[in-house]
Amino acid sequence: MSAIGNINGKPPKGLILVVNTGSITTKFAVYKDGDVFLEEKLEHSVAELSKFADVMDQDRMRTDAITGALREKGIRLEDIDIVMCRGGLFTPCITGVYNVNADMREVLSTSREGNHACNLSALIGDNIAREINALRDAEGVCAPFGPCVAYVADPPMADEMLPECHVGGIPEFPRRTLFHALNTRAIMRRYLRDTGRKAEDTTAIICHMGGGVTISLHRGGRVIDTSHGLGGDGPITPERAGCCPPYPLIDMCFSGKYTKEEIKKKLIGRGGAVAYFGTNDMREVVARAKEGREEYVVFMKAFILNIAKYIVAQGAVVDGKVDVIILTGGVAYSRDITDAIARKVDWVAPVVVYPGENELASLAENGYIILAGATKIHTYNKDHLIED
Repeated sequence: MSAIGNINGKPPKGLILVVNTGSITTKFAVYKDGDVFLEEKLEHSVAELSKFADVMDQDRMRTDAITGALREKGIRLEDIDIVMCRGGLFTPCITGVYNVNADMREVLSTSREGNHACNLSALIGDNIAREINALRDAEGVCAPFGPCVAYVADPPMADEMLPECHVGGIPEFPRRTLFHALNTRAIMRRYLRDTGRKAEDTTAIICHMGGGVTISLHRGGRVIDTSHGLGGDGPITPERAGCCPPYPLIDMCFSGKYTKEEIKKKLIGRGGAVAYFGTNDMREVVARAKEGREEYVVFMKAFILNIAKYIVAQGAVVDGKVDVIILTGGVAYSRDITDAIARKVDWVAPVVVYPGENELASLAENGYIILAGATKIHTYNKDHLIED
């Protein structure tokens, strides 16, 4: 059986390149007819990255690193049918798949919605797709799926929130989306396959727990509310502070002790378990709590309680009419954590656990859905949300 299940009842067909960029790594994989053919993680040294003034200047270097690695492995670029890329920080958008176009390239390359290495994925994928098409033209190759196109799937800022869920305490602070859209959407598809349910008849609260934690509400195939993975609207995480009281934060900002960037780092990267114990590894926190070390026991209780509160709050959006609560992400491998969360929230709905995440496989699955013609392709417009 292939790593990617049947699409519309048929085995997946085609050669797919998947690209997922992180701050110091470039992950990529090649899937052939649904199976992993090659999976690599390129690690970029500080010396290598220090040559670039901005992370967005790294696109050509990382593009060449991927194409060079593919050639070393004997994979012909012109045989690749489609390139799937991790979604970057761009709005306006809804969940789904988008072809990489000029508008998307502009928003990502200028970091209009935020500067993060994930923005590079679409640029790199599009670079490679163009190179593939140029090689095919030069060789007179007629590909079975037509020209190679780069796509992104389920970008993290996809916004389908209800209007009332956007309203913040003052007009300057509207609630915005930034969540683990790629993994949670893939997990939702998996749950529907496993249970035989249909998306249009299912309401699920999905909690992704990794370095960041986001809780999203899925109803009828749309994500109608979510916490914000980077903006302080969410629970304590292994390395993020989550929601902070505004007055002490204001005092910290004007204390003169910290720069703007230092405060941001305290909230994201050096918050949560890192701030308390110097580690973002929840396995270590769980182990110390089991030893009876009081500070770890209390933090564990707070971590679990924070997440449970946000899960229950999402239930209020749909008047408690929730079919399932799903726990996922790397932290969901810990039964100590998932069992404790379940005890606090299973009165809302049954709890199901799908531990781990595989963004490369999720992207590949979306690629095979595209090749099968089984999904709508959205065209990105940098100024207006157009559902086409």
